[in-house]
Amino acid sequence: MRLPGGNDALVTLTSASPASPRATVAASAVGEVYLPQQDTELLIDLVHSLGVDGKRVLDLCTGSGAIAIAAAGRGAAEVTAVDASADAVAYARRSARSAGVSITVEHGDLTRHVGQYDVVTCNPPYVPTPPVDDPRYHPAGPSHAWDAGLDGRAVLDLLCAHVPTLLRPGGAFLLVHSEFADEEASLRALHAAGLHAEVVSERFIPFGPVMTARAEWLEERGLLERGCRVERLVGIAAVAPGDRKVDGEPAEGHTTDTEHSA
Repeated sequence: MRLPGGNDALVTLTSASPASPRATVAASAVGEVYLPQQDTELLIDLVHSLGVDGKRVLDLCTGSGAIAIAAAGRGAAEVTAVDASADAVAYARRSARSAGVSITVEHGDLTRHVGQYDVVTCNPPYVPTPPVDDPRYHPAGPSHAWDAGLDGRAVLDLLCAHVPTLLRPGGAFLLVHSEFADEEASLRALHAAGLHAEVVSERFIPFGPVMTARAEWLEERGLLERGCRVERLVGIAAVAPGDRKVDGEPAEGHTTDTEHSA
């Protein structure tokens, strides 16, 4: 399948089995960090299929840094990773050093970042979250990495509105999220912002602990067929108008607590 607008080719991915890890991360965690999962792997596959050699890449909601590290390993000219979690920033920096790649990791709010990039990637929080503080719905772990409000779009809506300001002409935005966070809403928002967007990949995976804990609630809301315990992940590609090019000019970016990892 081709990127929206007829640009670089992407491969459509459909799988019901776990993907093999492809990104190197540090062996031990720093605090509570979302480690690479199937959604991470789907996005890494899109990065590889698009091709980032010589490009300036921004990875938002970087978490472990796996996607940023994968981009650097594929020859990106410059990679910046951003996360609002201090634990994630520390882990991503450590992971980059362990992997032997050079990336810049920033601690800050994704909507405050500015600059012009050839490729922007994001695996944001997207799991619909019950409005009650009931431990049945909240298994242990870094909930900030998946909890995303009642409809799963607390971060996605902000992201889809802000990302177009980060792309150079012809630049590409690669996004992954669950079917339960309304992929059509993401496509509409990106189209409204002037990007050509479409679903370019999908992967079917069995429920993990978080989705299992919320399955009955999702069924009650009519978002999940009763008895179904499989989730469809989607990869979305959105392209800004204009010719894709890399001119080497430095980006200006909001930076709080920035470190260059090599």
